[in-house]
Amino acid sequence: MRWSLYLTGVVVSGFGTTAMWLVSGIWVKSLTGSDSLAALASFALWAPVLAGPLLGTLADRVRRRPLMVVLNLAMAVLLPLLLWVESADRVWLLFAVLVLYGAQGAVHDAAEQALMTVAVDEKRLGTFNGLRMTANESMKLIAPLVAAGLFARYGGGPVALLDAASFAVAAGLFALMPVREERPARPESRNWWRETAEGVRLLRGSRVLVPLVATGAFTMLLAGVNGAAIYAVVDKGLGHAPAYAGVLYAVQGVGSVLAGLVTGPLLRRVPERTLAAVGLALFAVAVGVRGALPYEATALAASAVIGLGMPWVLIAVMTAVQKEAPAEAVGRVAATANTLVMAPNALAIALGAGLVAVTDVRVLLPVAAVAGAIWALMTLTPLSRRRATPVSPTG
Repeated sequence: MRWSLYLTGVVVSGFGTTAMWLVSGIWVKSLTGSDSLAALASFALWAPVLAGPLLGTLADRVRRRPLMVVLNLAMAVLLPLLLWVESADRVWLLFAVLVLYGAQGAVHDAAEQALMTVAVDEKRLGTFNGLRMTANESMKLIAPLVAAGLFARYGGGPVALLDAASFAVAAGLFALMPVREERPARPESRNWWRETAEGVRLLRGSRVLVPLVATGAFTMLLAGVNGAAIYAVVDKGLGHAPAYAGVLYAVQGVGSVLAGLVTGPLLRRVPERTLAAVGLALFAVAVGVRGALPYEATALAASAVIGLGMPWVLIAVMTAVQKEAPAEAVGRVAATANTLVMAPNALAIALGAGLVAVTDVRVLLPVAAVAGAIWALMTLTPLSRRRATPVSPTG
């Protein structure tokens, strides 16, 4: 029962979130005519992830299920304010809401991961995380079409209202989850910075998590380079219009849905480090093939494999954090890991944009693939296999 309620909440909220994330940049572009401001819309959503360790501390101070309910209700109340954004001089309000949106997401993700350690048996965490990934990715196949249609006909306001409604429904579903949580113990010191540093220390002290988080970060670094090169692949490699990138992303989404479905059975047979290494290897090979062999069939097949491999790395990291972190610190450790994994992606997008300008993608992407394959092999070295002695949250 709790699984179905939770996953339904993820689907509903994910639908609205995907729609809003797509429309935000288009909305800014339509009002201002500025490509740079439109790009900043995505950055506004992503930027709060950099403060993940600080924001994740909140998830360890209170019970997680009520926190998730409050966060969803807050966004349901906040998003209708965007109906006021009807001209370029009001775009500042859209940016302000997007920053709060990103901050809410960072706290919510940390609370979700922490709550699952209470609601789901440890042996089933991999299965559950895979289903969560499938739920999220499936919405990315549907929501963009709905959002684009709504925006084209009625503007951004109805999309904001749709997202607000999705948050309200998700809040209700999370509130109905039959999960019993103990109130978190009050720490000896209520110093926010010290509690945040504790989450960083716990992550840094784990020989299980450090190599996995590093693998996740390197994967997202390559993903940023690959993302920056996508239009060069479509244009110079395949000879299609830029819109064809949407086809490749859709096929990638199908691969991600499949990845989520098979992750649970895989994690019952292999450890997280093995799944991460295989996922990175598949991702890297597919990136290299898509760059080196500019044919439509190989590009589509490679996109599906990219969608299959990358989620395995992310799910492996998430599951390992849930298993290894002390129960009272899962939120902080999860938020810290998420920041370390996701931050390289933004850096790599900028780096990749520069590299694409001076390097042929038929060279750039195969080189990235070789680097990924080497890193995947390193993930399985003896150092990464040694499990750490459990670290006490008090030192």
